[in-house]
Amino acid sequence: MYVIVGATGNTGSVVAEKLLARGEKVRAIGRDKSKLEKLAAKGAETAAGEVTDAAFLSKAFEGARAVYFMVPPNMASTDYLAFQREAIDTGATALEKAKVRYVVALSSFGADKEAGSGPVSGLHRMETKFSAISGLNSLFLRAGYFMENLLGQVGAIQNFGIAGSPVRPDLPIPMIATEDIGNAAAEHLLKLDFSGHETKELLGQRDLTYTEVASILGKAIGKPDLQYVQMPGNEFVAALKNMGLNQSYGEIIVEMCDAMNDGRMKALEPRTAANTTPTAIETFVNDVFVPAFRGGKAAAA
Repeated sequence: MYVIVGATGNTGSVVAEKLLARGEKVRAIGRDKSKLEKLAAKGAETAAGEVTDAAFLSKAFEGARAVYFMVPPNMASTDYLAFQREAIDTGATALEKAKVRYVVALSSFGADKEAGSGPVSGLHRMETKFSAISGLNSLFLRAGYFMENLLGQVGAIQNFGIAGSPVRPDLPIPMIATEDIGNAAAEHLLKLDFSGHETKELLGQRDLTYTEVASILGKAIGKPDLQYVQMPGNEFVAALKNMGLNQSYGEIIVEMCDAMNDGRMKALEPRTAANTTPTAIETFVNDVFVPAFRGGKAAAA
């Protein structure tokens, strides 16, 4: 039995469906029972509940050969870091109580730093907590910057005619499609090719600057002159608040962007065939961003 946390999300859904396609037993965990029905129809056992519910998660992990763990997004939380800590601590307790032997956990490049990187600092806590569990073999996938984060630019482009964030326009960033993360996680779960506590970076198809990204976005949506603007942190937080997100979440995203800008948050591995993934930004833009833009869906950053 493989247990998948966040099984209806961008990465977890890919993991669950790939394992089911291989004929494996899957227990899919998510907040919303109705969203789990698609996986149930494909043969998954489902369990609806919150990752911060210790009793629920411990029961869900019972009998697991391996677990895919991630902290589900909760951008509506008034204290995202507190939610993140609670989810990680609950996850560690459940892994230990259920005596799980293998876990593949979604982390991030920059998780080597204990503090100063916004939500990525919380993933350092996850790596530390899970590594302290006796008998657990853990693989931490330190993924690059999600291409899906670019969906947050839909509203900026539609409303202001620009793309913008606090990230430097000339900063090369390893950008990755979440589908590639899910595929990598599934392969490691199938092979269980790790022992002790290991980290592996996933750096996407290539590094990109936001200036390059704006050019690619602009050409794809018929705005070839689209410009990228580096926004002051306070303006970015205000923009997120206008999108319905709370100020504390905006502030920790700014902290993460600042850490990227000054080099504290960066990939540690040289790019190799092993940490390079297949989906190019052009493919993501055509398949995901353009339909979202045409549909007028302004997703959160």
